[in-house]
Amino acid sequence: MEIVIDPIQMWHNFVEFVLDYKLLASLFLVVILHFFKKGTLRLIKRRSSRKGEDRRNQINILEQLGNAFIIVLLMMVWSSEIQNLAISIAAFMVAIVLATREFIQCFMGFIYYLGARPFRVGDWIQMNNVIGEVVEMDWAKTALLEVDPETFNYTGKHVYVPNSQLVTQTVRNLNFLRRYKLHSFNIVNEPTVNAYSLLPAFRASAHAHCEYFRDVAERYKGLIERHLEQDFIQIDPEVEIKTNELAKVVVKVSLFCPTAEAHELEHKMCSDWLSLWFEALEKSACPPNTSSSSQSLGETV
Repeated sequence: MEIVIDPIQMWHNFVEFVLDYKLLASLFLVVILHFFKKGTLRLIKRRSSRKGEDRRNQINILEQLGNAFIIVLLMMVWSSEIQNLAISIAAFMVAIVLATREFIQCFMGFIYYLGARPFRVGDWIQMNNVIGEVVEMDWAKTALLEVDPETFNYTGKHVYVPNSQLVTQTVRNLNFLRRYKLHSFNIVNEPTVNAYSLLPAFRASAHAHCEYFRDVAERYKGLIERHLEQDFIQIDPEVEIKTNELAKVVVKVSLFCPTAEAHELEHKMCSDWLSLWFEALEKSACPPNTSSSSQSLGETV
């Protein structure tokens, strides 16, 4: 005898089973969907690591969507109970909203992030004077791997920022600083030497230090300016001489250089400037040659 399987009847029986045994069905759905989500994410991680691709942003979004799907299914299973509960606590709704205000604001911040997308997982951002790389984001918080603002090296600390601050605070996307940055520093000297006489030699040495990465900097400069639709980056080092309120000579150097090598280039340029400065200082302090003067005086006598 041929057995005929009616999919509509099977679905009807499954729905009746779920409604009759809600607790058992909820546990079954949570376990099955959890392991399915973990298996899918593990498969994506293996493929991305094998191909050398950065899929952290896609993995983070899929994980949050999977969690949201599980919550929606549980709400559908327990919809009648949730409705009765909502009716029974209607008088306390205002107090509940006030008590969960921060969580609601965090959720609204996450909704704002999904709509505006000011950054992605893996970007460098600045929030509340904290600079870090976005390593994870969920509906409540954004996890940052802190970056030192001076050296742009990882500090090893994790900073957790509530998503409510995405709406109330300024968020700066610093992703282009991961490779190259606009670096500037000052050198202060006593006004004992004519600094403008040292300027050509110092500019030549500064250009020599930056020559090896010039081609890459040009390409990266074009990428940043096309993205921001604004020309504001100068490849060649800029040197400016001025004085401060103490009447000291201040040499300001600005350059577009690799982030990891900014401080090393600063030390090299400081060394070059001080070498030129002290060399000029020694020449100006050298006494005149008196031997030839005394010899000519003796011959005259």
